[in-house]
Parts: sequence; structure tokens; C-alpha cells
Amino acid sequence: MKVYEGKDIRNVAVAGHSGSGKTAFIEAVLFKAGVTDRWGKAIEGNTVCDYDQEEVKRQMSVNCTVAPFSWSTAKIADTKVNLIDTPGYFDFVGDVKSAVRVADSVLIVINGKEGVEVGAEFAWQYATEQGKPKMVFVNNMDDENVSFRETLTLLRDKFGTSIAPFRVPTRENGHLTGYVNIVSGKAYSVKGETEMEVPIPHKYLASYEGYHDILVEAAAMSDDALMDKYLGGEQITDEEMRGALKKGVKSGDIVPVYGGCAAGGFAIRSIMDAILKYLPSPVEANNEVVECDNSAPASLITFKTIADQYVGKISMFKVASGVVKSDTSLYNPRSGEMEKIGKLYVMCGKKQEEVSELHAGDIGAVTKVNDLKTGDTLCEKGSDIELEGIQFAKPMLSMAIRPMAKGDEEKINASLARLMEEDPTFTVEQNNLTGQMILSGKGEQHLDIICSKLKSKFGIGVDLINPKVAYRETIKKTVTVQGRHKKQSGGHGQFGDVWIEFSPSGEEGLIFDQRVVGGAVPKNFFPAVEKGLQECMGEGVLGGFPVTGIKAVLTDGSYHPVDSSEMAFKIAASIAFKEGTAQAQPVLLEPIGTLEVIVPSKKMGDIIGDLNKRRGRILEMNEIGDNKGKVVADVPMSEMTRYAIDLRSMTKGRGQFDFEFARYEEVPQANVAKILADRNR
Repeated sequence: MKVYEGKDIRNVAVAGHSGSGKTAFIEAVLFKAGVTDRWGKAIEGNTVCDYDQEEVKRQMSVNCTVAPFSWSTAKIADTKVNLIDTPGYFDFVGDVKSAVRVADSVLIVINGKEGVEVGAEFAWQYATEQGKPKMVFVNNMDDENVSFRETLTLLRDKFGTSIAPFRVPTRENGHLTGYVNIVSGKAYSVKGETEMEVPIPHKYLASYEGYHDILVEAAAMSDDALMDKYLGGEQITDEEMRGALKKGVKSGDIVPVYGGCAAGGFAIRSIMDAILKYLPSPVEANNEVVECDNSAPASLITFKTIADQYVGKISMFKVASGVVKSDTSLYNPRSGEMEKIGKLYVMCGKKQEEVSELHAGDIGAVTKVNDLKTGDTLCEKGSDIELEGIQFAKPMLSMAIRPMAKGDEEKINASLARLMEEDPTFTVEQNNLTGQMILSGKGEQHLDIICSKLKSKFGIGVDLINPKVAYRETIKKTVTVQGRHKKQSGGHGQFGDVWIEFSPSGEEGLIFDQRVVGGAVPKNFFPAVEKGLQECMGEGVLGGFPVTGIKAVLTDGSYHPVDSSEMAFKIAASIAFKEGTAQAQPVLLEPIGTLEVIVPSKKMGDIIGDLNKRRGRILEMNEIGDNKGKVVADVPMSEMTRYAIDLRSMTKGRGQFDFEFARYEEVPQANVAKILADRNR
């Protein structure tokens, strides 16, 4: 494969809502670019980008995938385009962030039938956060019920006046016939791969004037000199407008909108030409802390890890600076170790093509670099380059893993560790309070795919169940009780006798003290008494939950010079503990977390009503701008098990939340009976 310079490369993340047509768009481009000889379809399971077993089965993208090809226009010579296909479903947003991180621009695909969906909103948000120029492709314009004008209005209402129509499809008798280039003021009829210039259809003349006015205004707003002319009523020339549009798109001040049909291949060439013409190369984008220059020290950032059962670990990366060559070593600032770079590859879906080197701005892959993780920097030793990593959002849904077969517990940990290499957006932890292994991810689909991979790749079957709540027990009043253990079995017997005062401490765990006078209990038995009490803290008298917040003071007792022993006093202490906690008004405690949820403002009432049903206490609610509101509340953790799913349903995926443990509080008496009944099932 030809090696390209940074100025001749375009790295474009293709993002949008699930089902908007991102993968279909890339399939059309690859076919028209001559990379493939057949037009793949997701429903047939033969697309270049959705090759993973889970993607084929579910007919949707799960991973980000690179599709490189060369493209030329009449005015721009051979250019390498790396399109990065991204998932559209919320659960796999980590791969969207990874793709946007290494892309130099973002193409947002809109399903014209559905309008501006939440996946498009998030794609816009991520691109804006990382300062990446954007372009919009309105798909499914072959449907006669889809209106470009209405979709453009929705886009401008949602994202503002940076949205500008560049090419508008034309129809006759409900069928796509061509398009109007708003920039040049020319119309074209399209038949297959043939385009012919024609007069602007009469019924589109008025629309064209309106669209052209939007473009002129957008061009003026992106250039101070043109703005002065525009406000002064002077005519802006076509040449001035085109120059301003190019500048505005690359700066992100203008977002071009194109209409077409990915499945039918309509307007695919025009949007690819526009990508070369308007979107920045890595050299122009200059998104890194180093210059995108071949003469600079070599550095790269990894953005995706693939665990291939045949090849092994594949690390995909973007070269930020310098030239990366095969059979060299680069330094990993995270680990402090040198990493051996063997063979270099360019990936197209799952297909690998070996190359000897990759220049600054290009995207490639390396295999079997075991300690290389997603988000890592590799650089020349001594260059002190550390590129910005990838910020993944916290998991939102947690479930407990239960193996279907005995003996698989140890295998699960090792297998999940392998899967975490290619998907750092989920976590696994052992909850020592409940004894369960907790798997946390972005949503149900995410966790379901992880379990499916456990089965297909490692032969481990698991069930996901709701995690147990780590309830605790404590006491509310002070009592003094006796614990007496006496046993005679021939020869030496066992004797221990203690009086212990139990009271609430308000602190974690057990506080042990003694006020024994006159040697009623010898000092050498004090540790045995404390140990006996500590061992009882693991199981309370109400429901067998761990006990906390207790102060125990040894006040009196007696002993036998022959029969008393440490074991006898341990048993006596445990007898006192059970009797004392039963008498001291035992209560159940539940974990309370602080919830911070951000939702569209119009959903605030629904969110507050839902939290009230969950026994939540509202602490704060206010508007935070961009038509969004924030609610802060304290909510019992037992009420939050399925909150990620419910919030997604209430807000159509637009709600986000953070939930952290805060403290323990007493369970309302009305809820205790049900908790204890569930515990005893």
C-alpha cells in the first residue's frame, strides 16, 4: 500500500444514531472507491465494518472500525481517507469517543425519516468537546415522506446557525433525480454514476434563494472582513464566499449539510468530494501537543484494542508525529517500558495489509504488544511526549455474575480481564460485603454482549442477576447483659463469665473497651473477649447482616483458675453479644447514595416524580443551560438497581447520571419486613 503524507490524509469519524445508515454509507463509499467488488448489507451480515460475530448476529455496529481508501476529485489529487465507523447505540459510546479522539473531523449521519435523534446529539457533543469540525449527511432522502427542509430546520433549531445547506436533493414524481449545489448555484441530474448539469428546477428556485442566503450569512459570520461588507449591504463575491466557507468549515464555525441516500448510493460521490475539499487534514487540524510533521520525533496514540482469537491482540493507533517504522521500539510513558513494534498493518475492517512505515497523521495497527492499552502513548525514548488519553464515562448499570457451571468462578476473572483489554468501558469488582462479583457497563445490551463473548470465546456460561444490597444492622439503645459459658466434660472443663455494656457508637465497626475492677476478669482474657465480639459482628440478630456502630465495654465477670481459657471467654462474649444486641433495639441500615442526574429541562418533573417513588430526598434542582436541568438527591441504593434502564426510557437516552455511596441510614419500618422476607427465601 502507498504511504501517504499527512497533508494528503483525511481522518473522519462517521457517527450518529443506531440505524441512521453509517455502515451503509461506508459500504457505498468502499464500493465506489473500488475497495470492494460487492455492496455489503448489514441484514446479510457481509459488511466490511460490522464483521464481529456479535455485530453480524445483532445487525448493528458494536465496535469502531477503520475503512481506508484513496479518493480524488477534479482539483484534489490522490488522497487517503480513513473513515472510522462508530456504533450508534448508547451502550457502546466508548468506541465513539475513541474514534472522535483520533479523527480530525466528524461526519454525523441523520436518518431523514426520524429527524435529529439522541445518537446524533451525542456525536455533536463529543465532536464539539474535542474541537473537531463537523459535516452532516441527511440519509434516506429517497423516501418521498422525508423533507430536507424540515430536517434542516430541526438541525438549526437543535444545533444553531452554524448549520448550513451545501447540496440539496431534487425530486420528480417522488423519486430522487439530482441535486442543487447551493455553493455554486448549479443543479445536476444524476443517473447512476453520470451527473449532468441542468437548470435549477423551477419548483426549487425559491428554496435555492433561501438556502443561498443562509450560506452567505454563514460565510460572513466566519470572517470579520466579510461581516463588515455584509452588514454594510455590500455584495459578497462568489470567490469570497467560497474561501470563507472553506475557512469556516475547517474552524468548525460552519457545518455543511448534504442530502442523499446511502443504500442507493445517491450523492455519495458529492459528499466524498466535499470531505476532501472542506474537511481538514491532520496537518491542518493539528489537534495534538506535537506537530503533525514527519521530521518530529515519532509518537502515536492507541485508540482501539481487538482480541483476535487467531492473530492475538491487535492495537489500533494514530501516528501523531514523526514516522513509525516496523521492527523498532518505542517508549510507553504509562508503564515506563520500551515496547517492541513488530510488523505494521493498515486495517480495513478485519482485513490486514502489511506496511513498512506510517507517516504522521495516518492510522494503522500493530499486533502482540502485550502491555499496550487503549489510550496509551508510544514515543521515541527521551522525547517526553505524552498525548492526551481517552476519557471514558463511568458505567451506569451494575449486575451480579452467577456462573452456570461450578468451578467457573476462577475462569471468569481471567476471561473478563481479556475482554477488558478491548473494551475498557466496563468494570468488574468483587463486593466483599455481599460476596458477589459485580459487572458494570453502560446498559443491558453492553452487559449482554460481554456475557455472550464469555460464552463464544471462552466457553463460560453466566447469568446476570440483580446485585444484593449490602444492608447492615446496628442498635439504638444501651443495655448491659451477662454472657456465661460453663461446660464440664471430665477433667478440665470450660468456664467464662462476662458482663458487657452495649451501646450505639455512631462510628464504623466495633469499639471495644473495659472497665473491669478487682481482677474479676484477668487482663490476659481481654483480647479473647474482643475477638469473640469481633467474630459476631459479621452476622446480626435481625437478618444475619453485618453489624456496625456498636461500642462494647467489658464491665465485670468471673473466672475459674483451672477451667477458664481464651476459648471459653470467646464463647461467653459471643453469648453476650447475641443477647445484648437482641435487647438493645436492633435496627436495619441501608446504604444511601447521592444521585446527580442531568436531563432535558422538560423532563425535570418526570425525574422528580420518579425519585419520590424511589424514596429519594431532593437536595437540589436547577437549570444548567442548553435546555438541560440538574437534580441532586439522596436515594436508597436498593431503589437504584435498574435506574440506568428506567432513566433511558424516560428521557429517550438523553439523561445522564452519576451515583455515589454516601452513608448508611435506618430502613423505614414499613420496608423491614419485606427485606427480611426476601433474605430468608
